[in-house]
Amino acid sequence: MLNAKVEIYHSDARNLNSLADESIDLIATHPPYFNIIRYSKNRIPGDLSAAKNLEEYLNMLKAVTKESFRVLKPGNHMGILIGDTRIHKHYVPITHYTLQVLLDAGFILKEEVIKIQHKMKTTRERWAKLKDRDFLLIYHEKLFILRKPKSQDEYNKYKYSSKQKWIEIRNII
Repeated sequence: MLNAKVEIYHSDARNLNSLADESIDLIATHPPYFNIIRYSKNRIPGDLSAAKNLEEYLNMLKAVTKESFRVLKPGNHMGILIGDTRIHKHYVPITHYTLQVLLDAGFILKEEVIKIQHKMKTTRERWAKLKDRDFLLIYHEKLFILRKPKSQDEYNKYKYSSKQKWIEIRNII
């Protein structure tokens, strides 16, 4: 039997002042998706699900990511499950924007897992018409597994998952 000490904290993830730098072994999160399900009836400050627009949502997510990076021990992992949405009948790749926020904070992308999502609000009406055509609308979520590098050298070694490498690839294409 593993003898481990487990502590659970309930707090605003944008402000984890009660936690020391590099004190957390693992972060697992499933933040609210922008513009899908509101978790509060009234606008509560900091409620990601109640963001007025995508820019506000991403700014709040950046604050969460910054704090997550600060408290996570070097070499340890963060898992974040997130999905995309539609606004005014147009696809909004929130997973793409979220990954960029995480990479900008200094995380290294270790793995991307695609999870089939059943009964999603944005696709259930159209799914019946398209399921026989091998065509999927938004029918998945992404689980990003990230790691906080132990050093700048390690970060540089794995920079193919960093913002700089994405920019290099875009410039080549």
